[in-house]
Amino acid sequence: MKEVTATASTVDEAIQLALNQLGVSRDRVEIDVLEQGKKGFLGILGNKPAVVKVKVHPDPIEEAEIFLKNVIEKMGIPASVTKSEAGHDKEIQFTISGEKIGLLIGKHGQTLNSLQLLTQLVANRYANGYVHITVDAENYRARRRDVLMQLAEKLAEKAVKTKKEVKLEPLPAYERKVIHSALANNRKVKTFSVGTEPHRYIVIAPVHEQISKE
Repeated sequence: MKEVTATASTVDEAIQLALNQLGVSRDRVEIDVLEQGKKGFLGILGNKPAVVKVKVHPDPIEEAEIFLKNVIEKMGIPASVTKSEAGHDKEIQFTISGEKIGLLIGKHGQTLNSLQLLTQLVANRYANGYVHITVDAENYRARRRDVLMQLAEKLAEKAVKTKKEVKLEPLPAYERKVIHSALANNRKVKTFSVGTEPHRYIVIAPVHEQISKE
């Protein structure tokens, strides 16, 4: 956490001096007034300056980006990270590019998912409200979404044909959401999640039509 101690004639002047040195706005800091300051006799003798200590609150997105870059560096994989905001600062995407990116994605995106989870934990450690972080590489998220949607349709057909429930392998929450959304308008099946994280999985169950009695 960055902090500076500033001295000036008044508390307000000392605070502004500290903000200028830190290069941040007042809403990003915590202010501790060490000395209120006072004017001496005739404004000359016995003057006592105001002293403040100003600490900068860590920026959750900056901390998350630093963490992600450090992890990638320690993995020994040459890569760069770019940041983009999805409409507002509560939805952030970090995109990784470079060589040997496949190592950062891992089998079925497991390594990438782990990086995303850890990065999100770091961001929300410093955030006042919940911050959603997405970590992507080589457009993997979009490609994975297409695969999951195709899988959902295929397994829904299987559930209807066999008239039996179909269980998927455990998936992260946002991937389960893709499956649920893909089949939300399919009246022949229903979906629900079972289990606890990180072993929570989706069940696709056929919907048995009831014959109405007249």
